[in-house]
Amino acid sequence: MRIEENELHELIKNKINKAGLAEEHAEVLADCLTYSDSRGFHSHGAVRVEYYSERIAKGGINTDPNFEYKSTGPSSGIYEGDNGVGFVVAKNGMNEAIKMAKKNGVAVVGMKHLSHSGSLGYFVEMAADEDLVGISVCQSDPMAVPFGGTEPYYGTNPIAFGAPSADERKIIFDMATTVQAWGKILDKRSKGEAIPEGWAVDEDGNTTTDTMKVNALLPIAGPKGYGLMMMVDILSGVLLGLPFGKHVSSMYDDLSQGRDLGQLHIVIDPSRFTGIENFKKMISQTLDELKEIEPAPGLNEVYYPGERELQRKAEYDEKGIEIVDEIYEYLKSDDIHYDNYDNKNKFAE
Repeated sequence: MRIEENELHELIKNKINKAGLAEEHAEVLADCLTYSDSRGFHSHGAVRVEYYSERIAKGGINTDPNFEYKSTGPSSGIYEGDNGVGFVVAKNGMNEAIKMAKKNGVAVVGMKHLSHSGSLGYFVEMAADEDLVGISVCQSDPMAVPFGGTEPYYGTNPIAFGAPSADERKIIFDMATTVQAWGKILDKRSKGEAIPEGWAVDEDGNTTTDTMKVNALLPIAGPKGYGLMMMVDILSGVLLGLPFGKHVSSMYDDLSQGRDLGQLHIVIDPSRFTGIENFKKMISQTLDELKEIEPAPGLNEVYYPGERELQRKAEYDEKGIEIVDEIYEYLKSDDIHYDNYDNKNKFAE
């Protein structure tokens, strides 16, 4: 079914608020999830509400956190999240990074002890909206094998990048460092469909197309993706003195406990380098030149990062956001959660 963005936002906010999160924080969470759904990232949208509600209701997300920001240098700082809701911690951390970058040219802000923060594109777009370049990385629970290995060690460990142009276009790049996100495996599994070769491996480290045999995901481009997910883990875990690699907490293991995750924002002011107007002009020229390239056989055009998401948003603005009927019914119900996630494995089983 399809519903308007405002209705989806209010349903999410009200459900999360009912689960125990303060309205101010529930508003931010709803903003972030609606952002994802409105751009077609449904794996990070309303489908997550019941999980967040269950974790909030069981105490695994601190509903009264003691947030504290501490500057550690002219261009660095730490934001203590006290296991509050990850969306709020990451947004507050980006706001601090934006202020610092505008003042000193560059900002590196680490966020410690937060819960899952969803689509990183939301946060780098905040920087792009302020005529800044934004980079964000965060760790996640182990579900990917290192190149050449058979056991999961790193998470999908995403990377996001955002930059403004001289017009309304923005580059918003948001990717996992695995070939596919875990949600794609779950989607195929729920439909009883096979996955393509090269997405995942079984317990022996052999690639498999059978979702029932999947034990771990594969890094993108083999050793290159492995190196990227290690880099993300170091920047958002080791650098902040947090659990790293296989020690990162599971999303579903114990919903009564905080996850203690880490995230890092890097924000750069182009005016300190080539100048903001020249920077934006060159970005626009880049996008124009990309659009002029002849598309490969079977494809319609060359897209720049973030373009297809904006096309989906335009469609959803006109026709409504696609949402699964069962999720809509849950959001409208009086139920907070159904005990679907606590003490489950990475398949939420």
